Amino acid sequence: MTDQTRQYEVGMHPDMPPPASTVGLYGWLRSNLFSSPANTFFTIFAAYLVYALFPPILNWLIFDAAWVGTDNTVCKNETGGPIGAACWPFVYAWFKPFMFGFYPDEELWRIKLTYWIFGIGTLALMIPAVPFKKWVALFLLIPFPVLCYFLYVGGSFGLEQIETSQWGGLFLTLVIAITGIVASLPIGILLALGRRSNMPVVKAVCIAFIELWRGVPLISVLFMSSVMFPLFMPEGVNFDKLLRALVGVTLFSSAYMAEVVRGGLQAIPKGQYEGAQALGLNFGKMMFFIVMPQALKMVIPGIVNTFIGLFKDTTLVGIIGLFDLLGMVQTGATNKDWLGYLTTGFAFATIVYWVFCFGMSQYSQHLERKLHTGH
Repeated sequence: MTDQTRQYEVGMHPDMPPPASTVGLYGWLRSNLFSSPANTFFTIFAAYLVYALFPPILNWLIFDAAWVGTDNTVCKNETGGPIGAACWPFVYAWFKPFMFGFYPDEELWRIKLTYWIFGIGTLALMIPAVPFKKWVALFLLIPFPVLCYFLYVGGSFGLEQIETSQWGGLFLTLVIAITGIVASLPIGILLALGRRSNMPVVKAVCIAFIELWRGVPLISVLFMSSVMFPLFMPEGVNFDKLLRALVGVTLFSSAYMAEVVRGGLQAIPKGQYEGAQALGLNFGKMMFFIVMPQALKMVIPGIVNTFIGLFKDTTLVGIIGLFDLLGMVQTGATNKDWLGYLTTGFAFATIVYWVFCFGMSQYSQHLERKLHTGH
């Protein structure tokens, strides 16, 4: 058998190069952007939108904006009016109130210390090589909130007491959002389990709670907690306004969280329950070790979506007199030296909210890839 004949035997035929239209930049463009007439139309339309919208936005935000200055003179044109672009010196001048509200300058080390502790703990949980993750998570869930309370409020251990009326800015936004997120998840899990319970009283109470809170807007909940709730309290008993807002936000979010978790519980096959019962596990062990881990993994997108919605809904606390990030931006824009620059403040707040929401979204996708077992 000659060499020419041998090369056509099974397994000996040389590989042919792929068609030029399927590889390289041309192949990627053809398969992803121009694979059909409809895709071609939407690609061209999207390119036109980018061409029409992005240059003006970038000019307003960056290229034509005022960047350096200590007062509003750099943000005015020859006639004394606004320059028609972003005025970032406004953000620089009000940066401290935007971040911490009216918290005393000499006491800001308390907030910054907790930021560092939370940041280091979060990194320790995200980096796979770091040991003792369970202890780090336990510290962040139990001792750390207690530490934050004593540091933020003061009045003990020689710390000056700071009224919650002085809290504000991004600091207040994070306090409300993180408290609501951490508290609403376990409450939502209990409500979801209660709604699926075979005990009529427990099931009825959970259904009534969930449907009540899901049937009213958050702005009504905040208004009722701030204005109406004190009227039902005994004489001389009064709760802090921030505490009332935290309770309202937590209960409101837990009702939505319960429905997300219930969706995951209903998606678990019946065989998982029967298998756990066949092993002799009681209800608590069956839920803790078998059902709930699978259910929570399946509804990670829904859980994070609820968290993101809660984080953005913190802007509604402005109606009860709490100055979160958006409230401080509006307060700064009413200053006589910075009238007319509210849009710049809104742009800054938009960037901050986007960074936090995008970070939560990306971390949820990381968890989905890490816990994926479809392969």
